[in-house]
Amino acid sequence: MVSKKQKKAQESINSRLTLVMKSGKATLGYKSTLKSLRNGTALLVLIASNCPPLRKSEIEYYAMMAKTGVHHYQGNNIDLGTACGKLFRVSCLTVTEQGDSDILGSMPEE
Repeated sequence: MVSKKQKKAQESINSRLTLVMKSGKATLGYKSTLKSLRNGTALLVLIASNCPPLRKSEIEYYAMMAKTGVHHYQGNNIDLGTACGKLFRVSCLTVTEQGDSDILGSMPEE
């Protein structure tokens, strides 16, 4: 069961993510996430809960090297795609410009 606090935090992240997609810049997908981490343009990485473990650990390693924050999204890749306003699945995404959103400063701690 999901508690009310977790559900509220999830809705908060979803609304901030929607704002980032409208006003900021974000790259969707595994390959583009690794590219932005290698280039140093990534500000935050979100990973879906059902992302394969090897892929997840590789992204976390690159993020650690780039000193970039990683957030493990509570929903699966379908939920993450829907939160981005897309009609397809998204296993991981990178925020490169936050725009009008405050997603970087207000991510809930795990």
